[in-house]
Amino acid sequence: SATKLKAIQLGIKKPILLGVTVLTSMDIKELQTIYDTKRDLESQIIHLAKLAKSAGLDGVVASPKEIKLIRSELGNDFVILTPGVRIEKLAGDDQKRVMTPSQAFLDGADYIVIGRPIYQSPDPADTFENILQQIKSDIK
Repeated sequence: SATKLKAIQLGIKKPILLGVTVLTSMDIKELQTIYDTKRDLESQIIHLAKLAKSAGLDGVVASPKEIKLIRSELGNDFVILTPGVRIEKLAGDDQKRVMTPSQAFLDGADYIVIGRPIYQSPDPADTFENILQQIKSDIK
């Protein structure tokens, strides 16, 4: 791929290229309207993940609820970055398909994104440290 060749020329590590499947804030009705498809959520996610892989991307951004599905279809060498990671349900949260940090890793996520639960907390550094400790405790 062009990015791999350029990285070699520059003497740097190749960036990880990810495609986006379906936003974690979307439900089936929104998906079918926006994508003009009759596919169900899981079928559309796998369709988009396979397109990403066939295009030479390294992985996808996907809801934590679809980690196991993507792993079973595309294997362990396909990177999954998952937003929609929550410690607990947030009031007014627009995210529909969420999971705890530990469960996301246990299900096979390579990377997780935790935004609002940290930056909306009264003490973001303490919240972040507590999340790390919980993950370490849960994943042994």
